[in-house]
Amino acid sequence: MVTEPRFLTLTDVAETLNVSMAQTKALVRTGDLPAIKVGGRGAWRIERSELENYIQRMYAQTRATLPASETLNDK
Repeated sequence: MVTEPRFLTLTDVAETLNVSMAQTKALVRTGDLPAIKVGGRGAWRIERSELENYIQRMYAQTRATLPASETLNDK
């Protein structure tokens, strides 16, 4: 059985969200995506569960801000 690592790198998160590294760093810097610094070089790591929580918050925020009648096809 292969288990997924508990922590992700900034690169992993950027790839998962399909955003740039700069956008990923901004999410961490603003506190929107909780992260920790580890090791002597201070490499950032994001817990997989925190990424999933962030994604769920963004879904909820999107649902709350879009009128029920609006769809992506309307644009």
